[in-house]
Amino acid sequence: MMLVAAIAAGSAEGASATVKPARYRTVGMPASAVRYYSQAYGVDQLSAKLAESGQLVRFSYRVTDAAKAGALHDKAAAPQMLDERVHAVLQVPVMEKVGPLRQAVAPEQGKAYWMVFSNKGSVVKAGHRVSVVIGQVRIDGLVVQP
Repeated sequence: MMLVAAIAAGSAEGASATVKPARYRTVGMPASAVRYYSQAYGVDQLSAKLAESGQLVRFSYRVTDAAKAGALHDKAAAPQMLDERVHAVLQVPVMEKVGPLRQAVAPEQGKAYWMVFSNKGSVVKAGHRVSVVIGQVRIDGLVVQP
């Protein structure tokens, strides 16, 4: 009888010590958003990943329609990455000899392009949802990958 009580008590302690899963999981961009960005801006395979120990966030995409994707390659527009969770606005860093850390050449269909945002202080973390704004283009719902 005592053995049964000890096992029951042990299972009750084990149950309270387990970690409960998060109520809301951070999942990728919905399929409807992926279709929208493909049709509106001619891009797919959108991603945001931490780089250089979290000091940079790399935004990358693949061009499916060069004419529509031209808006993302506007040299006059200053790209920004917004993280509304921590109220952060990340900028593309400009190096003295290299210039801005982004590709601003004419887009070609089927090629992948990227730009890097400075994340000084590692404000934006893996799992955060971010938005990228380039001129009139706004891409919402990107989940930062580790």
